[in-house]
Amino acid sequence: MLDGSPPGGSVLRRAISAQRRRVAAASLLGTTHQACEAMVPVVIGVIIDRAVATGSAGALLRWLLVLAALFLVLSTCYRTAARITDGSGERAAHRIRTELGTRVLDPRGGADSGRLPGALTAMATGDAARVGAVVAALPYGIAAVAGLAVSAVALLRVSVPLGLLILLGVPPLLWIGHRISRPLERRSEAEQDRAAHASGVAADLVAGLRVLKGIGAGPAAVARYRRTSQDSLAAALRAASSRSWHDGAILALTGAFIAVIGLVGARLAMDGSLSIGQLVAAVGLAQFLLGPFQLLTYVSAEFAQGRASAARLDEVLASPHAVPSGTAPLPVPFTGGLRLRGVSYGALRGIDLDIADGSLVGVVCPDPAAATDLLLCLGREFDPGQGTIELAGADMASLDPDAVRRAVLVAHHDADLFEASLLDNVRAGTETPAEELGPVLSASTTDDVARALPQGVHTPLSERGRSLSGGQRQRVALARALAADPQVLVLHDPTTAVDTVTESLIATRLRDLRKGRTTLLVTTSPALLAVTDRVVVISDGAVTADGRHPDLVTADASYRSVVLV
Repeated sequence: MLDGSPPGGSVLRRAISAQRRRVAAASLLGTTHQACEAMVPVVIGVIIDRAVATGSAGALLRWLLVLAALFLVLSTCYRTAARITDGSGERAAHRIRTELGTRVLDPRGGADSGRLPGALTAMATGDAARVGAVVAALPYGIAAVAGLAVSAVALLRVSVPLGLLILLGVPPLLWIGHRISRPLERRSEAEQDRAAHASGVAADLVAGLRVLKGIGAGPAAVARYRRTSQDSLAAALRAASSRSWHDGAILALTGAFIAVIGLVGARLAMDGSLSIGQLVAAVGLAQFLLGPFQLLTYVSAEFAQGRASAARLDEVLASPHAVPSGTAPLPVPFTGGLRLRGVSYGALRGIDLDIADGSLVGVVCPDPAAATDLLLCLGREFDPGQGTIELAGADMASLDPDAVRRAVLVAHHDADLFEASLLDNVRAGTETPAEELGPVLSASTTDDVARALPQGVHTPLSERGRSLSGGQRQRVALARALAADPQVLVLHDPTTAVDTVTESLIATRLRDLRKGRTTLLVTTSPALLAVTDRVVVISDGAVTADGRHPDLVTADASYRSVVLV
């Protein structure tokens, strides 16, 4: 798309190029199969003229052996070619899925902008499979063209007019077939787009099912999915209708073409220009042509749908990165000091802030959007539109995003858990031995959660941790962030679902565990803010207050209204 090529062309070219040896081998075998099948009616015609008409038993036996050899070769070639094409299609689809996954997981981000996770999953399955189907169909298309060429040469040997009829008639038929496939391509793209959106909406609704039921929004959610599903169904029906018209039109054209060949052959036989054997061979070749034309119909439809899917995949793979890569290494020795100068992004308006190495700082944002934008900038998911963020004295924009995220861990409020044991969830992303995680489990009070489970820390959790309560999930997510032990840890509302007593325990233990390393608590919890070294208030996009929690509670009425009410 970026180089002026047709939409999805680069994806298809890479998919085919990666499987070029298998495609070439399958094409050669398929060509041999089509050539042998085209020769079957020719050999039958020879048998009629040289054995049946003459009554020669020896000639009959020889040509029957030739016919048997043809069937042996064409059957073997077909089975082998089919096995290779199926394998190449699956490998191409897997390669596309891997390429898509790599792009989505790229530290520079950008691939998931404006797309639901379920939609990306649908693309990795349905669209990748359709691109793989193109790779699998290509050898059949090459073999079909070869079959047409062999039949044309054979008919030229039998009758020059019949051979020329095929040679001159096939190119226009192929061009018309390509034009007929255009509506199918457009409707297939719409079908896949609607299906992916429906999958994304379904995954989104299932993820928030408990919340939707809790607020009584179940009927609205069902109505939303019903509308999305009906749109997807309508798009699928339009695509199916387009394919039926495509296949029917192609078959009608090829049927008329084959009928013309049969009529011309019959006319030549009536004039005495063809022998009985030659007429049988000509009629047999005309009937054989239906096979290559059906293959070309199938290949044309697969290419039309595959191009549509490839264009959708190309949009994701070629999507711009959210942040540049950066080449500068982290400063050595590395310290956890942060410095924001004139940072503007989203709801932030010229933020100036200094975070000393090893400090525990609370950040209060009355506007949730400002908190979210601050987290995005600190995690380098996006760079500020204006201003700079310095990490240990180095401009964060000049650093590699992956290196930044190893040094600065931003634990978002809506962190998900995995379908694994509690211990595996805590150890995700760390090499720390299980026996050394005691302080982490205690600081997050996850040890209390483990004691309430049947198998302790080895208890398997369901998908997204739904087998736990909201407060238990928060504590496990907090333990996972603490276990990573980054130099800079940013926690966003880590205790909103736990009781007051537990929250106080977490606050005290968190301060002790993170002593000597930089920690930012983006929260309005008075229990957490009470243990911080200082609190920064960001209101209306700028820093409006900076001080210790007790002092701000006493002197700042707006602070009290946000934190204590």
